Amino acid sequence: MKSFLEQNVSQESLITLFSQAPVAMCLLTGDNFSINSANPQMLEIWGKQTSVIGKSLFEILPEIIDQGFKEILENVYRTGEIFKGNKWPVFLEKYGKYDEYFFTFIFAPVYNDDKKIIGISIVATEVTDQISSERKLKESEYRFEHLIKKSDYPIAIYRTEDLYIEFANDQMLKTWGKSSSVVGMKLEDALPELEGQPFIGILKNIFKTGETYASKEASADLIVNGKLQTFYYDFSYKPLKSPNGEVYAILNMAVDITDLVMAKKEIQEREKKFRDLADSMPQFVWTCDTKGEITYMNKSWYRYTGSTENENQTSLVKRMMRPETIRKVDEAWEECVKTNTPFVMEYELGDPMQKGNYRWFLGRAIPNFSESGEVNQWTGTFTDIDEFKQLETQKDNFLGIASHELKTPLTSLKLYTQFIKNNLEKAGDPKNANVARRMDYQIDLLTGLINELLDVTKIQKGQMQLNESLFDFDKLVDEVVEEQQMTSRHKLFVSRSGTIGEVFADRHRISQVIANLISNAIKYSPDADEVHISTSLHGDQAQFNVKDFGIGIPQDKQSKVFEQYYRINGSKDYTFSGLGLGLFISAEIIRRTGGEIFVSSVEGEGSDFCFRIPKYKN
Repeated sequence: MKSFLEQNVSQESLITLFSQAPVAMCLLTGDNFSINSANPQMLEIWGKQTSVIGKSLFEILPEIIDQGFKEILENVYRTGEIFKGNKWPVFLEKYGKYDEYFFTFIFAPVYNDDKKIIGISIVATEVTDQISSERKLKESEYRFEHLIKKSDYPIAIYRTEDLYIEFANDQMLKTWGKSSSVVGMKLEDALPELEGQPFIGILKNIFKTGETYASKEASADLIVNGKLQTFYYDFSYKPLKSPNGEVYAILNMAVDITDLVMAKKEIQEREKKFRDLADSMPQFVWTCDTKGEITYMNKSWYRYTGSTENENQTSLVKRMMRPETIRKVDEAWEECVKTNTPFVMEYELGDPMQKGNYRWFLGRAIPNFSESGEVNQWTGTFTDIDEFKQLETQKDNFLGIASHELKTPLTSLKLYTQFIKNNLEKAGDPKNANVARRMDYQIDLLTGLINELLDVTKIQKGQMQLNESLFDFDKLVDEVVEEQQMTSRHKLFVSRSGTIGEVFADRHRISQVIANLISNAIKYSPDADEVHISTSLHGDQAQFNVKDFGIGIPQDKQSKVFEQYYRINGSKDYTFSGLGLGLFISAEIIRRTGGEIFVSSVEGEGSDFCFRIPKYKN
């Protein structure tokens, strides 16, 4: 070997060749594969120093023996066959760390002049970074492919201007109503029903423009389950470009919104039916948003006002109201919006036909809820109740006059009855005296009803006056309870949480409220024997409670008990007399006193009526 090197290649030439070569090179000699020479690049691959020169390759790299390299080198040395490895994985221990590397290399035999193999030359290039990048790319491609395959949205890729289907996930195949056999086909061959529809033309144009195309609620006619059907999609065509900017494919993503579009169409049809129905009604029908801005008025309103749809109807309604009413309406509306409860209120609107005149309307509105439970708009009506209000006024006037006129003969009748009763008692005729006493009691009941009617007419006309002064609240309660106990079989129990003392209010009217609540408790508990009455201080307010154990009030009726003419209905076994005015009058008295009145009740178990009034005026 030495003579071969001396005669054929100078040592300097070999060193220069090895050291300057851009690849790793080494020369192994003998059948023990001694390292005759190795350039710096090869030493770097091995992770070794120049001290390895002269040693066997398997001595310095024992880890490669079990990786097949011993057999490969021996075969090259024995047969002279060149061995090429492309991106070959090799595990090496370098700098104390055992890891996998990749190389592209050539093992070639080295001959002497006698054509005898005396060694093996190795030329290698490390491609670890390349393999790592390729792996990452493949992993990325795999993840991307897996992602779009498993995507909930239809996705497809079309290549070249002929629009070959390179990829279509299960969702896209389902959308087309096709199997995976269409992959590889031209789009127009796979879906012939697209002929005459714009999609093929749009896709081919993208190869020219390179611009993304997107559309919303686009209709597409597709043959699915053997039937041509219309579907709706939000979709996009995104061009995929090469490094030089040329479009080589198009990514198609779509979202099936057929159900949404059909639902919208159904809603639109329902809205049209609603508007047609609303336009045929004599009432004024309207809708408004959550801020109270009117979004719709029916035709009856425009005919009545002479306004047009271009005008701000919210402002118009407020201009038609009496100025002093606007604040009350706004306050009532804000409370309903806050609590999501129906709006009901009577107020006057200006009459467009007679300037300066007003007509009474009943305004009603209910909240409309979305599927999530939030209010998305309000639907309301204005109902002309002007004639009804006039009749109501006439009725109140009649009741006022009639009640007033009835009081005089009733007063005389009471005096005559008492005179007869007294004379009968003196004459020793207790039986007829008792009849006269009952007549006197019935006259008192009739007088009470007339007084209630008079009070109602005063309330309606705003003529109820309160004669306020200081009085002992506890003493008043005792007096009323004593009077009620005289005519009732129920036992009236009174309890107190401390002394209330003096209160500044109308003593007569508060006495009227207390008496009314106690008499109601007695009336509506026919099967009970007790009524519990209690007083207490609630902050700076005097509180009065009456609890009975009677028929009770259904939950949905409790808000109505203080309305005018409302009567609580018992079972068919009981009939309760009265006009349904007592609680209405009581509520008005308490409200005008600056207090509050309320009820809590359980049907079949009884009711607890309570009022609170301030002890002193602020």
